[in-house]
Amino acid sequence: MDLSSEEIERYARHIVLADVGGPGQQKLKAARVLVVGAGGLGAPVIQYLAAAGVGTLGIVDNDSVSLSNLQRQVIHDTEAVGAAKVASAAMAVQRINPNVVVETHPVRLDDDNAADLIGGYDIVADGSDNFATRYLVSDQCCRSQKPLVTATVSQFDGSITTLKPWLDGPDGRPNPTWRCLFPEAPPDGLLPTCAQAGILGALTGVLGTLQALEVIKEIAGIGEGLVGRLLLFDARAARFETIRYAWNPANPLTGTSPAA
Repeated sequence: MDLSSEEIERYARHIVLADVGGPGQQKLKAARVLVVGAGGLGAPVIQYLAAAGVGTLGIVDNDSVSLSNLQRQVIHDTEAVGAAKVASAAMAVQRINPNVVVETHPVRLDDDNAADLIGGYDIVADGSDNFATRYLVSDQCCRSQKPLVTATVSQFDGSITTLKPWLDGPDGRPNPTWRCLFPEAPPDGLLPTCAQAGILGALTGVLGTLQALEVIKEIAGIGEGLVGRLLLFDARAARFETIRYAWNPANPLTGTSPAA
Protein backbone atom coordinates (compact mmCIF):
# COMPACT_ATOMS: atom_id res chain seq x y z
CA MET A 1 0.00 0.00 0.00
CA ASP A 2 2.09 2.90 -1.29
CA LEU A 3 1.34 6.38 0.01
CA SER A 4 0.68 9.25 -2.37
CA SER A 5 2.45 12.57 -1.92
CA GLU A 6 -0.79 14.01 -0.51
CA GLU A 7 -1.04 11.16 1.99
CA ILE A 8 2.60 11.59 3.03
CA GLU A 9 1.85 15.22 3.88
CA ARG A 10 -1.48 14.39 5.54
CA TYR A 11 0.06 11.73 7.79
CA ALA A 12 3.41 13.46 8.31
CA ARG A 13 3.08 13.53 12.11
CA HIS A 14 2.59 9.76 12.11
CA ILE A 15 5.38 9.11 9.67
CA VAL A 16 7.97 10.93 11.78
CA LEU A 17 7.03 8.84 14.80
CA ALA A 18 9.70 6.17 15.19
CA ASP A 19 7.18 3.48 16.19
CA VAL A 20 4.85 4.20 13.25
CA GLY A 21 6.79 5.59 10.30
CA GLY A 22 5.97 4.85 6.70
CA PRO A 23 5.52 1.10 7.25
CA GLY A 24 3.03 1.67 10.08
CA GLN A 25 1.07 4.17 8.01
CA GLN A 26 0.96 1.70 5.14
CA LYS A 27 -0.47 -0.90 7.52
CA LEU A 28 -3.17 1.56 8.52
CA LYS A 29 -4.00 2.23 4.88
CA ALA A 30 -4.29 -1.51 4.18
CA ALA A 31 -6.45 -2.21 7.24
CA ARG A 32 -10.15 -2.96 7.27
CA VAL A 33 -11.84 -2.03 10.55
CA LEU A 34 -15.46 -2.74 11.47
CA VAL A 35 -17.05 -0.28 13.90
CA VAL A 36 -20.17 -1.62 15.61
CA GLY A 37 -22.38 1.34 16.44
CA ALA A 38 -22.18 4.92 15.18
CA GLY A 39 -23.26 6.42 18.50
CA GLY A 40 -21.46 7.89 21.49
CA LEU A 41 -18.49 5.52 21.40
CA GLY A 42 -18.52 4.88 17.67
CA ALA A 43 -18.40 8.59 16.83
CA PRO A 44 -14.86 9.29 18.10
CA VAL A 45 -13.69 5.84 16.98
CA ILE A 46 -14.79 6.57 13.42
CA GLN A 47 -13.43 10.12 13.45
CA TYR A 48 -9.97 9.25 14.72
CA LEU A 49 -9.58 6.11 12.59
CA ALA A 50 -10.57 8.11 9.53
CA ALA A 51 -8.13 10.89 10.41
CA ALA A 52 -5.41 8.29 11.06
CA GLY A 53 -5.77 6.91 7.54
CA VAL A 54 -7.37 3.51 8.10
CA GLY A 55 -8.05 2.41 4.53
CA THR A 56 -11.50 0.89 4.94
CA LEU A 57 -14.05 1.56 7.66
CA GLY A 58 -17.15 -0.59 7.96
CA ILE A 59 -19.95 0.93 10.05
CA VAL A 60 -22.82 -1.17 11.41
CA ASP A 61 -25.86 0.61 12.82
CA ASN A 62 -29.58 0.34 12.02
CA ASP A 63 -30.61 3.48 13.92
CA SER A 64 -31.32 7.02 12.76
CA VAL A 65 -30.04 10.26 14.28
CA SER A 66 -32.27 11.84 16.92
CA LEU A 67 -31.91 15.22 18.60
CA SER A 68 -31.09 13.62 21.96
CA ASN A 69 -28.07 11.88 20.36
CA LEU A 70 -26.26 15.11 19.61
CA GLN A 71 -25.16 15.74 23.20
CA ARG A 72 -22.54 12.99 22.80
CA GLN A 73 -22.60 11.52 19.26
CA VAL A 74 -20.36 14.19 17.82
CA ILE A 75 -19.98 12.70 14.35
CA HIS A 76 -23.58 13.77 13.67
CA ASP A 77 -24.97 17.32 13.57
CA THR A 78 -28.34 19.01 13.74
CA GLU A 79 -28.91 18.76 9.99
CA ALA A 80 -28.49 14.96 10.23
CA VAL A 81 -31.48 14.49 12.57
CA GLY A 82 -33.72 11.86 11.01
CA ALA A 83 -31.00 10.47 8.73
CA ALA A 84 -29.54 6.98 9.02
CA LYS A 85 -26.55 7.05 11.35
CA VAL A 86 -24.40 5.07 8.92
CA ALA A 87 -25.10 7.60 6.15
CA SER A 88 -24.42 10.56 8.42
CA ALA A 89 -21.18 8.97 9.66
CA ALA A 90 -20.07 8.16 6.11
CA MET A 91 -20.53 11.78 5.06
CA ALA A 92 -18.50 12.94 8.06
CA VAL A 93 -15.69 10.54 7.18
CA GLN A 94 -15.50 11.91 3.65
CA ARG A 95 -15.19 15.43 5.06
CA ILE A 96 -12.40 14.30 7.37
CA ASN A 97 -10.44 12.15 4.93
CA PRO A 98 -11.57 11.38 1.36
CA ASN A 99 -8.90 8.67 1.11
CA VAL A 100 -10.92 6.40 3.41
CA VAL A 101 -13.37 3.92 1.91
CA VAL A 102 -16.57 3.63 3.98
CA GLU A 103 -18.73 0.52 3.85
CA THR A 104 -22.12 1.13 5.45
CA HIS A 105 -24.20 -1.65 6.96
CA PRO A 106 -27.61 -0.20 7.98
CA VAL A 107 -28.61 -3.38 9.80
CA ARG A 108 -28.75 -4.69 13.33
CA LEU A 109 -25.98 -7.18 14.02
CA ASP A 110 -27.58 -10.55 14.75
CA ASP A 111 -26.96 -14.29 14.64
CA ASP A 112 -27.71 -14.41 10.92
CA ASN A 113 -25.27 -11.74 9.72
CA ALA A 114 -22.55 -11.53 12.39
CA ALA A 115 -20.23 -14.12 10.86
CA ASP A 116 -20.29 -12.55 7.39
CA LEU A 117 -19.94 -8.97 8.64
CA ILE A 118 -17.14 -9.62 11.10
CA GLY A 119 -15.39 -12.05 8.77
CA GLY A 120 -14.93 -9.31 6.18
CA TYR A 121 -12.70 -7.15 8.39
CA ASP A 122 -9.31 -7.35 10.10
CA ILE A 123 -10.27 -5.92 13.49
CA VAL A 124 -13.47 -4.86 15.25
CA ALA A 125 -14.25 -1.92 17.56
CA ASP A 126 -17.47 -2.50 19.48
CA GLY A 127 -19.35 0.57 20.68
CA SER A 128 -22.76 -1.08 21.03
CA ASP A 129 -25.10 -0.08 23.84
CA ASN A 130 -26.63 -3.41 24.83
CA PHE A 131 -25.41 -6.66 26.32
CA ALA A 132 -26.87 -8.94 23.64
CA THR A 133 -24.80 -7.27 20.91
CA ARG A 134 -21.65 -7.18 23.05
CA TYR A 135 -21.80 -10.91 23.69
CA LEU A 136 -22.64 -11.66 20.06
CA VAL A 137 -19.73 -9.56 18.78
CA SER A 138 -17.23 -10.98 21.26
CA ASP A 139 -18.28 -14.58 20.60
CA GLN A 140 -18.08 -14.16 16.83
CA CYS A 141 -14.74 -12.35 16.97
CA CYS A 142 -13.41 -15.26 19.01
CA ARG A 143 -14.66 -17.80 16.48
CA SER A 144 -13.40 -15.73 13.53
CA GLN A 145 -10.07 -14.97 15.22
CA LYS A 146 -10.51 -11.22 14.83
CA PRO A 147 -9.06 -8.80 17.40
CA LEU A 148 -11.78 -6.94 19.28
CA VAL A 149 -11.46 -3.63 21.11
CA THR A 150 -14.60 -3.21 23.20
CA ALA A 151 -15.69 -0.41 25.50
CA THR A 152 -18.70 0.36 27.69
CA VAL A 153 -19.93 3.54 29.36
CA SER A 154 -22.53 4.34 32.00
CA GLN A 155 -23.31 7.74 33.54
CA PHE A 156 -19.82 8.83 34.74
CA ASP A 157 -17.84 5.59 34.31
CA GLY A 158 -16.37 3.59 31.46
CA SER A 159 -14.19 0.58 30.71
CA ILE A 160 -12.21 -0.78 27.78
CA THR A 161 -10.33 -3.98 26.96
CA THR A 162 -8.89 -5.84 23.97
CA LEU A 163 -9.66 -9.47 23.19
CA LYS A 164 -7.53 -11.96 21.23
CA PRO A 165 -8.50 -15.29 22.82
CA TRP A 166 -7.20 -17.55 20.02
CA LEU A 167 -3.62 -16.59 20.95
CA ASP A 168 -1.60 -17.61 24.00
CA GLY A 169 -0.40 -14.99 26.46
CA PRO A 170 3.15 -14.56 27.82
CA ASP A 171 2.44 -17.19 30.50
CA GLY A 172 1.57 -19.83 27.89
CA ARG A 173 -2.12 -19.82 28.74
CA PRO A 174 -4.76 -18.71 26.23
CA ASN A 175 -5.79 -15.08 26.31
CA PRO A 176 -9.18 -14.55 27.95
CA THR A 177 -12.51 -14.10 26.20
CA TRP A 178 -15.21 -11.55 27.08
CA ARG A 179 -17.04 -14.37 28.84
CA CYS A 180 -14.00 -15.01 31.04
CA LEU A 181 -14.49 -11.46 32.30
CA PHE A 182 -18.30 -11.44 32.30
CA PRO A 183 -19.61 -15.04 32.09
CA GLU A 184 -23.25 -14.03 31.76
CA ALA A 185 -25.20 -10.93 30.86
CA PRO A 186 -27.16 -9.34 33.73
CA PRO A 187 -30.91 -9.96 33.74
CA ASP A 188 -32.99 -7.62 31.60
CA GLY A 189 -33.95 -4.48 33.50
CA LEU A 190 -31.31 -4.85 36.20
CA LEU A 191 -29.18 -1.99 34.90
CA PRO A 192 -30.73 1.28 33.69
CA THR A 193 -30.33 2.29 30.07
CA CYS A 194 -28.61 5.48 28.95
CA ALA A 195 -32.02 7.05 28.35
CA GLN A 196 -33.12 6.17 31.88
CA ALA A 197 -29.97 7.02 33.85
CA GLY A 198 -28.32 9.61 31.64
CA ILE A 199 -24.70 9.84 30.56
CA LEU A 200 -22.04 12.54 30.55
CA GLY A 201 -21.48 13.29 26.89
CA ALA A 202 -17.72 13.85 27.02
CA LEU A 203 -17.26 10.47 28.75
CA THR A 204 -18.05 8.70 25.49
CA GLY A 205 -15.38 10.81 23.83
CA VAL A 206 -12.75 9.65 26.32
CA LEU A 207 -13.55 5.95 25.93
CA GLY A 208 -14.13 6.10 22.19
CA THR A 209 -10.83 7.87 21.68
CA LEU A 210 -9.10 5.20 23.75
CA GLN A 211 -10.73 2.58 21.53
CA ALA A 212 -9.39 4.27 18.42
CA LEU A 213 -5.95 4.44 20.01
CA GLU A 214 -5.98 0.72 20.83
CA VAL A 215 -7.15 -0.17 17.31
CA ILE A 216 -4.32 1.90 15.80
CA LYS A 217 -1.81 0.23 18.12
CA GLU A 218 -3.05 -3.21 17.12
CA ILE A 219 -2.83 -2.45 13.41
CA ALA A 220 0.60 -0.79 13.53
CA GLY A 221 2.03 -3.15 16.15
CA ILE A 222 2.80 -0.43 18.68
CA GLY A 223 3.33 -0.86 22.42
CA GLU A 224 1.32 -3.04 24.79
CA GLY A 225 -2.36 -3.63 24.16
CA LEU A 226 -5.12 -4.17 26.69
CA VAL A 227 -5.33 -7.95 26.29
CA GLY A 228 -6.05 -9.41 29.73
CA ARG A 229 -6.42 -5.93 31.20
CA LEU A 230 -9.63 -4.02 31.86
CA LEU A 231 -8.99 -0.27 31.97
CA LEU A 232 -11.53 1.55 34.14
CA PHE A 233 -12.19 5.29 34.05
CA ASP A 234 -14.03 7.26 36.73
CA ALA A 235 -14.87 10.65 35.22
CA ARG A 236 -15.94 12.24 38.50
CA ALA A 237 -12.60 11.48 40.14
CA ALA A 238 -10.58 11.76 36.90
CA ARG A 239 -9.02 8.41 37.82
CA PHE A 240 -7.89 5.42 35.75
CA GLU A 241 -7.47 1.95 37.24
CA THR A 242 -6.42 -1.33 35.63
CA ILE A 243 -7.74 -4.78 36.55
CA ARG A 244 -5.98 -7.86 35.20
CA TYR A 245 -8.09 -10.88 34.28
CA ALA A 246 -7.23 -14.33 32.93
CA TRP A 247 -8.61 -17.08 30.74
CA ASN A 248 -11.15 -19.25 32.51
CA PRO A 249 -11.20 -22.87 31.23
CA ALA A 250 -14.84 -23.12 32.28
CA ASN A 251 -15.94 -20.15 30.16
CA PRO A 252 -19.14 -21.04 28.27
CA LEU A 253 -17.90 -19.97 24.84
CA THR A 254 -15.20 -22.57 24.35
CA GLY A 255 -15.16 -24.92 27.34
CA THR A 256 -11.55 -25.73 26.43
CA SER A 257 -8.51 -23.76 25.40
CA PRO A 258 -9.09 -21.90 22.12
CA ALA A 259 -5.54 -22.93 21.20
CA ALA A 260 -6.18 -26.63 21.78
